[in-house]
Amino acid sequence: MKKFAVLLSLAFVMTLPAFAQKDKRAQGILDAMSKKYKSLKSYQASFTFASAGGGAKESYKGDLTVKNEKFRLLLGGQEVFTDGKTMSTYIKESNEVNVQDYDAGSNSELNPTQIYTIYKRGFDYRFLKEQKQAGRTLEVIELTSSRPKSAIKTVQIAVDKLDKSVRNWLIINKDGKQTSYTITKFTPNVNAPDSYFAFDKSKYPGVEVVDLR
Repeated sequence: MKKFAVLLSLAFVMTLPAFAQKDKRAQGILDAMSKKYKSLKSYQASFTFASAGGGAKESYKGDLTVKNEKFRLLLGGQEVFTDGKTMSTYIKESNEVNVQDYDAGSNSELNPTQIYTIYKRGFDYRFLKEQKQAGRTLEVIELTSSRPKSAIKTVQIAVDKLDKSVRNWLIINKDGKQTSYTITKFTPNVNAPDSYFAFDKSKYPGVEVVDLR
């Protein structure tokens, strides 16, 4: 469950008074980005994941499909199915699936279905910079957690200035660990039936089911 926990916990307090405010330019960019993704019925994103901290480094390619509150994630030998009520995490190496109740509101600040709205709760934010990437101009927004108990220090989200899509984001924890996600392919409004987000035991011969509910 480690790699998926990283995504879901995707869990410096600044002394300058201005930093605790919500930057109007940043809010305009974030609101436009959020509006774009809310207008989509579904989407699929391929991405690269990299994590470093505590003397350890890891990197993987991943794939995420989202439809309303449902999502399906493939990352580093694990596949996660969430149909909005149940979350099933399949571990390929052990041919095991862990099944538990799913609560979108309590799992994490960085739930995959909420990454485009997290700035609206528990974060202050400011416009950080513009940068070029593959011929695109990206507007980088820095979010700082306003929750004392949060493991997250900052989240930097890079938004395409032209189409308001998210191109990458960087999570920095208070313990110094850094986790980054870079979108390599994005497809809006994909055809994904509800059954795609539910774990089908018949497709995984011999799988051991661990029911944690």
